[in-house]
Amino acid sequence: MEQIIRIGMDTSKSVFQLHGVNAKEQPVLRRKLSRREMVKFFEKLPPIEIAIEACGASHYWGRVLSCLGHTVKLIAPQLVKPYVKRGKNDAADAEALCEAMSRPTMRFVPLKSEEEQAALMLIGMRARLIRNRTQLANTIRGYAAEFGITAPKGMCRIEALLDRIAADESLPTLTRELFALHAKEYAELQGEIEQLEGKVMAWHRANECSQRLAKIPGVGPIGAALLMMKTPDPHLFKSGRAFAAWIGLTPRDHSTGGKTRLGRITRAGDEVLRSTLVVGATAVVSHARRTNGKNASSWLRELLERKKPKLAAVALANKIARIAWKLMVSGEHYKRLLQQPGAAAV
Repeated sequence: MEQIIRIGMDTSKSVFQLHGVNAKEQPVLRRKLSRREMVKFFEKLPPIEIAIEACGASHYWGRVLSCLGHTVKLIAPQLVKPYVKRGKNDAADAEALCEAMSRPTMRFVPLKSEEEQAALMLIGMRARLIRNRTQLANTIRGYAAEFGITAPKGMCRIEALLDRIAADESLPTLTRELFALHAKEYAELQGEIEQLEGKVMAWHRANECSQRLAKIPGVGPIGAALLMMKTPDPHLFKSGRAFAAWIGLTPRDHSTGGKTRLGRITRAGDEVLRSTLVVGATAVVSHARRTNGKNASSWLRELLERKKPKLAAVALANKIARIAWKLMVSGEHYKRLLQQPGAAAV
């Protein structure tokens, strides 16, 4: 076999398609291997660059192949797709990965450690349980409305609503029994969420940078932990704007002919992280409106005079992301940053 300079590998549960090229960019390897055969193949191969599409198991295989001496580069699926020549099959995907890796301007996904993946799993479980709780709360409200029982808005009103239903003897026995089952499920979900949030807070208290980020108005401990868990090395971003663009908080650019046309935010990147920053910014905007901008910066007060509250919240989330990037890169504290000339407060 000729000397291979790089390999693109399309992964799946049990089948792995390889595409390798030599120094003349000619294909010299097209092979489909099983899970066990793939590991044995790379154990015998000299150190080489391998491209894998970023997916659920890509970080695991990246760590395995790195331990064998190879250099693994993960590429986001949307960046690989333009290099697929025609059709959709494993061989075409592996060839596209091999081609995409050779581009000098290609962006790669940093390889995550087992500890980083465990932290992301914690955040994912918490998000799933919160969705389940919201779904259950809406179900309880819907069934209660069918019997003429309503409650004010807010998740904190659900338990009181269930207590009212349990004490209402005018309802059929079967109805109260079914609501009791809902109440039990709701209490279990609430307990599991509190348990996971306790783990998130413990992680937050053990991370010095997360504690610094939590001091930014609108971030808080949960938002700070999310920023630290989901953000790769902050030094990979050239600026705070690049970091905000990675989250999806910058306007969509559709300019041509020298005319700048900016649209809505791109909503690229991680949805949970972006929504958390927007929710935190919305809380800051709501407080500023209630207090007539008493503790808000002049930038935010002027923004609220020109823009609707929702637009102002998104703009503030963009600014919070930039400040967070600055703190992560510089190691400074938020209050200390505000004392620097030219720095703007939230």
